[in-house]
Amino acid sequence: MNRLEAWNLVCEYTPSPHLRRHMLAVEAAMRAYARHFGADEEKWGMVGLLHDFDYERYPDVAANGHPNAGAPILRERGVNEEIVRAVLSHATEVTGVARQSNMEHTLYAVDELTGLITAVALVRPSKDIRDVDVKSVLKKWRAKAFAPGANRAEIEAGAAVLQIDLGQHIQIVLQAMQGIAAELGLAGQIT
Repeated sequence: MNRLEAWNLVCEYTPSPHLRRHMLAVEAAMRAYARHFGADEEKWGMVGLLHDFDYERYPDVAANGHPNAGAPILRERGVNEEIVRAVLSHATEVTGVARQSNMEHTLYAVDELTGLITAVALVRPSKDIRDVDVKSVLKKWRAKAFAPGANRAEIEAGAAVLQIDLGQHIQIVLQAMQGIAAELGLAGQIT
């Protein structure tokens, strides 16, 4: 499966622009980390793009829901088993697929963080992610009532497994997202 086919699959299963943007953000973060680790950027990007493609149709993170429901669909569409495994590993608690590879650990580490960074951008007057810096993300990080759905423990655990400082982790993901600000709907208000 190539990138266009993957995007078409995402669009087929995910009508919500918000969730599509989340997958684009995770794709960008995965590509950035692939460059950081000297890994296959296309493969890592594909994992990020596809990781939640089935979530809107199968929203229960459970044995019969996301991401288990999506794995057979990915296989039917010819997606590489390494990518399918990585997608399954981002919900170990329901799939039983333990994270092993750097790619799998990275997906876990960036998934929640992209949501937190998006929330930080959306509360800025400009609504422009390019106006966000690591300091502003860390300030909101400490405000537990802010974006409570962004699991900070998962983000910290992911960064620790990658052996990367939390600030540097935020910087890598933030810069990746800033690079596709318009695609994420975070390029500022239209005036």
